[in-house]
Amino acid sequence: MKSFYHFLMKYRHPKPKDDIAKFANDAYQDHGFPKASDNYDELSTYLELNGHYLNSMTVFDEAWDYYQHEILKRL
Repeated sequence: MKSFYHFLMKYRHPKPKDDIAKFANDAYQDHGFPKASDNYDELSTYLELNGHYLNSMTVFDEAWDYYQHEILKRL
């Protein structure tokens, strides 16, 4: 299973048009981001402490929902 970070990178865009694309761009620049994690609690704790680039944690939650949906499609 791919990590959340790996999943999120498909949303990167040079001119982000939405909050998830901006999140993906910012996470790419965040060298401390837990790139191998697929654990919601680990990721949300990290972002609450270090995700100053997120306007709201709801952006992470929305991206996490997309990630979970993709995982379920593959089962």
